[in-house]
Amino acid sequence: MGTVLGEMRNVPWHELQHAYGSASQVPGMLSRIAWGDGPTAEDALSDLGQWIAAPAVFDATVAAVPFLWELAATETVKDRAGVLELLAAILASGHDLHPEWTRAAHDAVVAGRPTVARLAADASSAEAEAEAEAHARARAQAQAQARQQAVRDAAVRLLAAIDGHICAACPPRAL
Repeated sequence: MGTVLGEMRNVPWHELQHAYGSASQVPGMLSRIAWGDGPTAEDALSDLGQWIAAPAVFDATVAAVPFLWELAATETVKDRAGVLELLAAILASGHDLHPEWTRAAHDAVVAGRPTVARLAADASSAEAEAEAEAHARARAQAQAQARQQAVRDAAVRLLAAIDGHICAACPPRAL
């Protein structure tokens, strides 16, 4: 699997649960997000969101969040904005019967605050220059800038959600 998602093999996914049962298929979804083309990544994000974020969080959610942060920080991932939106959905979700899953999932999302702050401030000028040089045609350049803006916008929304997060399962946080 290369370095992106390399630690995923160390998680006992078959012992974890998502909304529809065993989480053994979660690594495949994360891989599709990491290496799939745009539509493949979007479909995988949608499926994964239904499994680990909506309507509730699960123990598989807790295990998946660090990998979602890794994907959000990886420039080659096609739908990083979608990954950030999934992280925001996890922060907004809970599990009434398992508040410990809620707390652990929320803590895992909040732990990525430095990454989202960097993305919010930075969908960076260096990245923009590199993308601009890589795209010879104006249309391709405009698409890259739109993706960058989508990452920045999603990062700003998630940063605000992390900073304003309050729920019964989580203690108040000092920023």
